[in-house]
Amino acid sequence: MNTRALLISLSSLALLSACGGPGDKANIPEAQPAGSTSADIGNHIVHFSAQTTDQLPPAIAREYNIVRSKNRAMLNISVLRKADSVPVTAEVSVNTVNLTGQLKNVTMRKIEEPGDILAIYYIGDTTVANREVLNFDISIRPDGETEVSKLRFQREFYSD
Repeated sequence: MNTRALLISLSSLALLSACGGPGDKANIPEAQPAGSTSADIGNHIVHFSAQTTDQLPPAIAREYNIVRSKNRAMLNISVLRKADSVPVTAEVSVNTVNLTGQLKNVTMRKIEEPGDILAIYYIGDTTVANREVLNFDISIRPDGETEVSKLRFQREFYSD
């Protein structure tokens, strides 16, 4: 074996050993827990989610006039009375910023769906870039309450 082949073999062996073997967990990143999707605000539970709008079924997007795109994120918020899990109306406002401090405009609108139990939720959307992280600061005052509750959550969006 010539010197060049020996050096390539040793380099390859060094790289492979640095990757660790089947029992080596030191180089394997640990899975991170999913962020919370609800918050207890006293007499009510607030449920919230954010996802890219391309994940919505086309019929739902059309019905609610939402543009389906990997580059648009939709925020969905619902407020349930804790005593009986019945949806309630609320004053909902959202301030959204990315990690560079850029304000993202999200105007929330109320959706009501009749049924055995009236579904009430609030949706809003904004543009997002690939791997953009948004902080959602939500202010909520359920009808009948005097206090405004505030909560924050963060999500990263992938468009590629």
